[in-house]
Amino acid sequence: MGINFDELKNKATDALREHNDKIEGGLDKAADFAKSKFSGHDSQIDSGVGKAKDFLNKFDDTPDTPQQNQQQPPQGQ
Repeated sequence: MGINFDELKNKATDALREHNDKIEGGLDKAADFAKSKFSGHDSQIDSGVGKAKDFLNKFDDTPDTPQQNQQQPPQGQ
């Protein structure tokens, strides 16, 4: 009996989608803690947290900013 990696991947993806906001809150708390322990490295910590949030947003179904009315320009005039 082997491990079903597709099932694990699907469960992880669903968890990321469902709990995205909680995970981002945890990242913010972890960043604040790290900044308090490693002063002078704020930009590196912020960079790492930003990359982690970008990764999480790949699984988020809702956009961070509302989409504006995007119309296609007329073609062939």
